[in-house]
Amino acid sequence: MQKQLIENTAASQHVGYTVSLAHSEVEVREAQRLRYKVFVEELGAHVPTQVPDHDIDLYDPFCEHLIVRESHADRIVGTYRILSPDAARRVGSYYSESEFRINRLQNLRSRMVEVGRSCIHPDFRSGAVITLLWAGLAEYMVNNNYEYLMGCASIGMADGGHNAANLFAQLDASHIAPAEYRTFPQHGLPFERLTNGQPALIPPLIKGYLRVGAWVCGQPAWDPDFNTADLLMLLPMSRMNPRYMRHFIKPAEAVAA
Repeated sequence: MQKQLIENTAASQHVGYTVSLAHSEVEVREAQRLRYKVFVEELGAHVPTQVPDHDIDLYDPFCEHLIVRESHADRIVGTYRILSPDAARRVGSYYSESEFRINRLQNLRSRMVEVGRSCIHPDFRSGAVITLLWAGLAEYMVNNNYEYLMGCASIGMADGGHNAANLFAQLDASHIAPAEYRTFPQHGLPFERLTNGQPALIPPLIKGYLRVGAWVCGQPAWDPDFNTADLLMLLPMSRMNPRYMRHFIKPAEAVAA
């Protein structure tokens, strides 16, 4: 099936950026170098890779890579990778299954896209880049008639996991997925022991997920390679806040990949 994506060059609030799927192996490699810079050099993740200074895993060849390019310097400054249902079948699983038991999502697989490895260059962490990434995801989902968006969202553990535990404990009940969509961590974070009652700081990505209508599917998992607590997020497109849908879709022009 021919994929559709956005190529956004004209929205006035984002002049100087374009968003698209990577068109070549060269662009994919550039996105993987950005991921390495952020995850390994900045955040200290332990990422085994066969290509020096690149974050590459077994899912990458099966994924499409959404990129935001800064036009002036002609470099990729934001990226998100996308695993379609067909690609997940070919690779044999979703990445999230390495961290969560997702049996209750089994009946969604044919309509469920997984996203991950989201990162933005430290010099470009403005609203423009993350908005374009979300616009790209929204267009991809709508144009290909996918109904569910799933992905892990991370919380740093530099404080020993207290903020992650507080965040989960303080989530409003409306943000927790119904029982039929509940998932279970392979290696759970002992959040009951780590909560200390301090107000939680919510990372921008998780805040964005919650604002558009995503659910948290259950308790956080601990990812030892990235030293993060991960929440599995699920966004039924039918739940997406209409105001955000209009905001993401309206400025973009759909073109064939």
